[in-house]
Amino acid sequence: MSDFTHFNDQGRAKMVDVGEKPVTRRTAVAAGRVLVNDHTFDLIKSGGMKKGDVLNVAQIAGVMGAKRTPDIIPMCHPILMDGINLELSLDETRKSVEIQATVSCDGRTGVEMEALTAVSTAALTVYDMCKAVQKDMVITDVRLVSKTGGVHGDYLREEKA
Repeated sequence: MSDFTHFNDQGRAKMVDVGEKPVTRRTAVAAGRVLVNDHTFDLIKSGGMKKGDVLNVAQIAGVMGAKRTPDIIPMCHPILMDGINLELSLDETRKSVEIQATVSCDGRTGVEMEALTAVSTAALTVYDMCKAVQKDMVITDVRLVSKTGGVHGDYLREEKA
């Protein structure tokens, strides 16, 4: 258990004390996608979903999700984020909504969970807005793409084509 920082000496969950860590610039990029069928893709693309503009609503939801991360992930620290940017796009070949979130802060702990929560929230919002038309959508490939800052250093995922 010594590799896991979220456990105390008795093996019980704890929030890590980051008070002694230096403040550094931290960024995280996460991504994911929602796979849809041709009909759903066309409705999203044309703005024809009855609930409204899927991509704009999902973008706003992703920002809101990032801001609420410590409320839903028990061991996440509430942090002051400097920026949250969600980019949603349509991939014609995959018939998917592609989602990317970039989160940044100057702090003592990273923003990976905030970026992942932003992507997940945006993906769930796409699903919610389209479920009346299609029930078998797939939320997939939610992943950390990169992170910078902190004692563990930078990370860059090697993406497969």
